[in-house]
Amino acid sequence: MNPQKLKNIFIQGAVSASFIAESIGQHSTKTDIGAHSIFLGQVRNDIINQNTVVAIEYTAYESMALEQMALIREEIFEKYALTCMHIYHSLGSVKVGEICLFVFTSSKHRKAAMNACEEVVERIKKELPIWGKELFEETGYKWKENN
Repeated sequence: MNPQKLKNIFIQGAVSASFIAESIGQHSTKTDIGAHSIFLGQVRNDIINQNTVVAIEYTAYESMALEQMALIREEIFEKYALTCMHIYHSLGSVKVGEICLFVFTSSKHRKAAMNACEEVVERIKKELPIWGKELFEETGYKWKENN
């Protein structure tokens, strides 16, 4: 796959509310769209062995993740009648309460947008080489396992 054709899904730090709002707002002129489905992944303050998570530090094997995401993207567009799809995943440190994953699918009808969005999120979690290190309030960390 040509690395210059790969759409970059990674952003440094949290996905801001203004970025999400701007992304949604840009679609108001696309009048063939009848439905949007949005997934926002947020960092939670889990308690693990009496340690409270305060942030997750995300790392990725970026080139491999982007290649795999391009394949997933192609398959999703073949399977569902989408108008567009946008994916943004954080790298670096994201604090509790902040957004780390933003998936936005659009189509003429709601079922395609909703089903595609759900499948994209599940496949990102299962197939992309992205890792999260949960950082604790006191000291230390634990590598996060996706379920």
